[in-house]
Amino acid sequence: MGGEGMKILVVGGGSREHAIAEAIARSSSTPRIFSVSENRNPGIRRIVEESGGEYALAPISDPGKVAELASRWGVEIAVIGPEEPGFHGVADSLRDEDVAVVGAVRKLAVMEMSKAEMRRMQWRNGVPGRLLFKTYHSFEEAMDDLRSQPDAPTWTQNVALKPARQAGGKGVKVIEDGQAYLHREKAEFKVKHAEWIDRYISGYGDLEERILVEEKVWGPEYTLQCFSDGYTISCGPLVQDNKNAFEHCMGPETGGMGSYAGPGPLLPFITREEYDRSVEIVKKMVDAVQRESGERYVGFVAGQMMLTELEGPTLIEMYSRLGDPEGVNLLALLETDFVDLLEAMIDGKLSSVELKFSEEATVVKALAPKGYPDDRRAAGGHPIMADEGAMTLDGCKLYWGSVHEEDGLYTTGSRAAEILAFGSNLPEASEIAERCTGAIRLLDGWGLYHRSDIGSKHMLERMDELADRARALYKYREERGTLGKRKDWIPGLGLVDPAQELERRLRG
Repeated sequence: MGGEGMKILVVGGGSREHAIAEAIARSSSTPRIFSVSENRNPGIRRIVEESGGEYALAPISDPGKVAELASRWGVEIAVIGPEEPGFHGVADSLRDEDVAVVGAVRKLAVMEMSKAEMRRMQWRNGVPGRLLFKTYHSFEEAMDDLRSQPDAPTWTQNVALKPARQAGGKGVKVIEDGQAYLHREKAEFKVKHAEWIDRYISGYGDLEERILVEEKVWGPEYTLQCFSDGYTISCGPLVQDNKNAFEHCMGPETGGMGSYAGPGPLLPFITREEYDRSVEIVKKMVDAVQRESGERYVGFVAGQMMLTELEGPTLIEMYSRLGDPEGVNLLALLETDFVDLLEAMIDGKLSSVELKFSEEATVVKALAPKGYPDDRRAAGGHPIMADEGAMTLDGCKLYWGSVHEEDGLYTTGSRAAEILAFGSNLPEASEIAERCTGAIRLLDGWGLYHRSDIGSKHMLERMDELADRARALYKYREERGTLGKRKDWIPGLGLVDPAQELERRLRG
């Protein structure tokens, strides 16, 4: 396409985009790298300058502005990192300027933007790994159902309560309401959280549905990240993201406090058969969104999965981009020339590229200022420094995230940096990453926290136990031909399979 000195634009300024820029810079084609972001990321800025490119500060969800910069610079390929530019049609606008884009156009990105539409698409197209769900346009509309009496269908009592729109991985609450003596308290908690979701989502203003209620399931989560050219889906190693702020999966949900992958394509608690089923689910979802939108999917796509007792590999969410921090693991393990991979996706020739990954284990640990995720104002504005030389000596790599470089380096309210370490196994990589966390500090004495347990022996044992329990139950169902089937007592109807009822309704 462009050959030596090709101009490539990276949209976004977080740790994931730092990793994307680094992967592009490793290419034997020595591309010139350009960047547009809303914060000046020192890691990306350094890569851009070394390649002879340019860096601009601009709203990354403004289609016109991003397309204008791409046109001015004469870039040949644009790589979109975060989800919001996809939701706002940045890929569409770049394509209109004849820029080849690796990133979902708006009609495809709706699969991530609207969790409700993703579920409908999954049920309409018979994609396995499904959950029962119901949506609401407002808190008032949801109130009566959330306060339902104990004789309501079981699945409406034990639920995951979510924003119906992608909201940076935040706002999800899982509530089990199986104890009659606590029903009133649990119902009121559901109502209060639904009210919070309604207020939070109203700030986006781009979807009518605001609240999503899904049946509660349990099991270990994992992310399958893939590359798509619209004809072929090629997938990488599984990664587990850890969203809770504090050790032992406690505390509020964040955008991700750390992740781990390897050694090899599987996680220690996921089998090859479960990996293959997960790939099939992602492929079928891409087929479905292409068929319904009429667009070719060129870009990254990921399934956030859970190994559940109901269906085995189960789809929790779809991503129309790489995860953050999961994308850092994936790109660090990638051995195939990344620019060759980008060109193959654009040209529809992904099947001709051999996707190679290192067999090492990787652990990523994110560091965030005190206050994140609940009080970003308090978490922002703190001077930060890192001893990158010491990290390199200890075997770590630093990826800057939510920081801004201007007369110094300051936090901007979210995860400030991510530390990557390699190892022959996950606990070893976790220990190496842990040693490096002390090389980053805030200069004003404000607190900086991270999770020490990411990839630890204790965490892996816990995930293994959870997976074994879920696997025993879903395999038992599979042997008896009841995988994915539910039985529930619905007042006025008696004993029914709510999954059959939902599928019948959505397929019209």
